[in-house]
Amino acid sequence: MDAISDPIALQGVRKAFGPLQAVDGVDLNVPRGELFGLIGHNGAGKSTLFRIMLGLAQADAGTVRVAGCAVNGPEWRAARRRIGYLPEQLALYDNLNGRETLQFFARLKGAALTQVEPLLAQVGLGAAAGRAVRTYSKGMRQRLGLAQALLGEPQVLFLDEPSNGLDPQAIREFYELLAGLRSRGVTILITSHILAELQQRVDRLAIMAAGKVVAQGSVQALREQLALPLTLVLRASPELLREAALAAGDAAEVEQRHDGLHLHCERSRKMELLSRLAPLAARLNDLQIHEPSLEDLYFGVKA
Repeated sequence: MDAISDPIALQGVRKAFGPLQAVDGVDLNVPRGELFGLIGHNGAGKSTLFRIMLGLAQADAGTVRVAGCAVNGPEWRAARRRIGYLPEQLALYDNLNGRETLQFFARLKGAALTQVEPLLAQVGLGAAAGRAVRTYSKGMRQRLGLAQALLGEPQVLFLDEPSNGLDPQAIREFYELLAGLRSRGVTILITSHILAELQQRVDRLAIMAAGKVVAQGSVQALREQLALPLTLVLRASPELLREAALAAGDAAEVEQRHDGLHLHCERSRKMELLSRLAPLAARLNDLQIHEPSLEDLYFGVKA
């Protein structure tokens, strides 16, 4: 697929507020059916970029295409019906119940009212549909917000801190729901400050800092690009761990911890280190290889 026809396609996007360059030359393409993460510290430009892609803010320069058309172009009004959005703070009417709330959003979006009950059930609010929203917990309000984002069967979904307030079980169910949407070709852009939550779930991600995309790719691609050290953790008798430290030699930085011997090595020397340890393998109690986490990558890029 040509990059310009991707459901999300940005090129050279810039946005300034006075002297502050909030978005500074961002290029971004997200193909159909991809779960794409956007991360960065507060003030990195994520929220401004979200607003530009949703047509809520006008870019100063560059091209922005979402759901097949130029944002704020002549076809944008129709295209917006193919987009779902869950903001970080969704305003709800506390005196309406869950069903009435979703019916209200369905009318605003021009979505069929027949979608309301299935969506409430899908996000786990079927039994609470008749309760006033003011009685909902934070997690329940977030589920209701997700349901409104799914009205109209969107082709592109923007989710800003969507798991905020959800318990671990609800987070797992939420990502299972996203996996089902992806399998049907829905393109999803998600932001979250909980990096561990994204690490195993996104196809690719972009890290923003000072308005720029400073790194982009899959988690594994970023590991290779940044060449951060990986860690081997060995568990064995104290005598054998001393042998292992000597065998590692200059291939690793050795650190003794309460849970075992930690060997920090450059990615390019991983196989060399494993080869040096191979004669000891049969006598080890355990050996684990820890790749840099998404949090390590995030701070590695910033550095």
